[in-house]
Amino acid sequence: MNEQLQLDFDKIVKTLKISENEIRSKKIFLKKFIDNGFPNRKQENWKFLDISQIIKKKIIDLSFFYDYSLPNKIDPTIFVDGLEHNKIIFINGRIEKIDFSYEDKNQIEINDEIGKNFILNYENSLIDLNNAFTNKVFKILVKKNYSLKKPLIIYHSTNDKIKSKNINLSLNFELEENSSMRLIDYFIDNTDTSFVNILYNFNLKRYSILKNYKLDKFRNNNLKYSFNNIEQDDNSISETFIMSAGSDYFKNELNCNLNGEYSSAFINGVFSLKENQQHEIRSTINHLVENTKSYQLIKSVLGKNSKSVYQGRIFVNSKAQKTDGYQLSKAILLDETSEFNAKPELEIYADDVKCSHGSASGSLNEDSIFYLMSRGLSYQQSKELLINGFLLDVVEKITDPEIKNLIKSIIGLKE
Repeated sequence: MNEQLQLDFDKIVKTLKISENEIRSKKIFLKKFIDNGFPNRKQENWKFLDISQIIKKKIIDLSFFYDYSLPNKIDPTIFVDGLEHNKIIFINGRIEKIDFSYEDKNQIEINDEIGKNFILNYENSLIDLNNAFTNKVFKILVKKNYSLKKPLIIYHSTNDKIKSKNINLSLNFELEENSSMRLIDYFIDNTDTSFVNILYNFNLKRYSILKNYKLDKFRNNNLKYSFNNIEQDDNSISETFIMSAGSDYFKNELNCNLNGEYSSAFINGVFSLKENQQHEIRSTINHLVENTKSYQLIKSVLGKNSKSVYQGRIFVNSKAQKTDGYQLSKAILLDETSEFNAKPELEIYADDVKCSHGSASGSLNEDSIFYLMSRGLSYQQSKELLINGFLLDVVEKITDPEIKNLIKSIIGLKE
């Protein structure tokens, strides 16, 4: 694989208009990825779903080169109906369109940041891979005291031009003081067995608000990894909702640093998996100063041979007195072959805190099914009603009414 990586890297560098310094930087990240390879079960964060083995099993002859210089035709049928919105359109990892036509143009800046790599203080070889192969990195800046009038939908689309490809894409966002943005990641795949690697970095200044909704609804054979880093200043709020249902494999990873007092982070997620799917959410909330708050609720409904994982970690610094941290995960197993794994973690170095975690899993309550059937519903209708109510509890946590109704419609949930 290392020879293939080097050959594909040489090809992609020739297609990019970047400086020698940027090429050298990319070579460093490539070497780091080659040295470490894809994550595997020997690493604690990957012990439940070994992406190295999954890629070997699912994708034959994975290729890391895709010619981003070739444009793709935009299919307007992929657009979400009934919601006026701004757009960023990725097709096969290439940005085809950035459209903020609903906004005041002087309140938003869009800058090319291809030479500014994202580096964390811990090792992650998939971030190294992303930094080595990403063709474009844009920064979206929302200026002070401005709230986007309409949501931004980022369309992550693939088509039949690619197969067995690794696609890497990255975006940076900065919300200046007292600004806000509603962001929807919308996944639509028409390719077969590719690996999509996504990297987002969010910087939330004082009193800013980010609401991010990630919707992987439509069934496809792709494998995906998404890493989101969120830095929050005083009184900022981040709200993340994840609908994880469509891909063969999807791991959403979130690292949130509550750097300012009275900052808050909310993460809610739904797994709705059919046969032979493997999905994971891993969240790390770092409470680093006094008076911060986090809330996490994850629910799973798992079909035959499907597997979901939730790893949730709350870290409380010794300075972070009066922290309020909560996490809960629950799962319904619809088949004896389905599997749910939970790893809740609390690491607390302060004494004046309120932190809790919990996890539970089981099958549907047969007494509840019998009761509903006694009221005239069929067995299948009774199951669907109970599942609907189970998942609706998470969707109701969404604080934006317009997007909440849209997500209910997309998922097919009823009041």
